[in-house]
Amino acid sequence: MTDATSTHIRPVTKKPVDYWRWSGRIFLVLLLIFTAMPMAWMLITSLKTGFAAMQYPPQWWPASPTLENYARLLDPRNSIGQDFLRYFWNSLWVSTATTILAIIVAVPAAYAFSRFRFPGRTFLFFSVLLRNMFPAIVFLVPLFILMRLLGLVNTHGSLILTYLTFGLPLAIWLLKGFYDNIPIQLEQAARIDGATRFQAFLYIVMPLSTPGIIATAIYSFIGAWNEYIYAYTFLTKHDQMTLPVGIQRFFSENATDWPGLMAATFMMSVPVVVLFLVLQKYFVQALTEGAVKH
Repeated sequence: MTDATSTHIRPVTKKPVDYWRWSGRIFLVLLLIFTAMPMAWMLITSLKTGFAAMQYPPQWWPASPTLENYARLLDPRNSIGQDFLRYFWNSLWVSTATTILAIIVAVPAAYAFSRFRFPGRTFLFFSVLLRNMFPAIVFLVPLFILMRLLGLVNTHGSLILTYLTFGLPLAIWLLKGFYDNIPIQLEQAARIDGATRFQAFLYIVMPLSTPGIIATAIYSFIGAWNEYIYAYTFLTKHDQMTLPVGIQRFFSENATDWPGLMAATFMMSVPVVVLFLVLQKYFVQALTEGAVKH
């Protein structure tokens, strides 16, 4: 029988503090505050009246918050509401069409770069990425001349083609990295079982590449939704404008409707934020899968 007093008691060792981990957490919290503050201030300003928005020192929270600015934007019975809803649907149409076309083109192109070996493959792949070395403003005049020759000025087709041109390089790069990490043995097994290459791609590769396709769609949609320079240059007709250009209506020579502008800007950011929050796990998975070679 063992005496209780003779039982060996292990000394409790204090776990050392991981200063690097805590420093990283503090940095992330500060970064979150830094990025969230503009959105918070934009939301607070959109709840103010025009007089309260111009007060100095500014009110951090309005004494009488109001949803009048949002009601005015969403009411099709007034001119501001009609214009805002028209701009919103124009942006939604252009961004959605760009995203669908980007997926249709990028998926087979990325698969070809990943699976096939042909002369000039490496040169062609890096030449696709070459466009990202130059700022968008460099292509503004040549693209405007091209769109005018094609008769696409003042049409949404000019924006869709332009956004597709700018979004495809990174879309192909993202998807190629994802396809590289899908074992080719899965396709070979399907081919042995009698499937054609297209069937193996459709039923084996496509389901496994869903996260990469979703990440590519998010990237293409956000790029088209937020673009301003080309939309401002190619579109002059009032009923064709997209949101980034259309919200200029809140600016005038004598005054700026800051609450209305902040409400419109906040509503413009909501679809992108919601889309990213819902699909962020696919976006992160696609980036990590495309960056690490298994």
